[in-house]
Amino acid sequence: MPIYVAAKAGIEGLTKGLARDLGVDGIRVNCVVPGWIMTGRQLELWVDDAVKKRIVDMQCLKDLVQPADVTRMALWLAADDSRMCSSQFFTVDGGWS
Repeated sequence: MPIYVAAKAGIEGLTKGLARDLGVDGIRVNCVVPGWIMTGRQLELWVDDAVKKRIVDMQCLKDLVQPADVTRMALWLAADDSRMCSSQFFTVDGGWS
């Protein structure tokens, strides 16, 4: 866990630092933070009905996070609709609490 936490902190710092340094050139830097995405591998190896129930119970939005949910966030960030968003962390996890 310490290595995971250190790596995550590094990504957050890198996002903030690059956003500051590259913003003067109009370059936006953001971070997409996905929750537990229901990929085929997840469903095959780790997620059974009991785990699905636990995930939904822990989230504000009562559905499972699908790959397309993260894709839509990335596409929004790539579009002009997010032109004034930089140095931010966009979490796609159904409101995990």
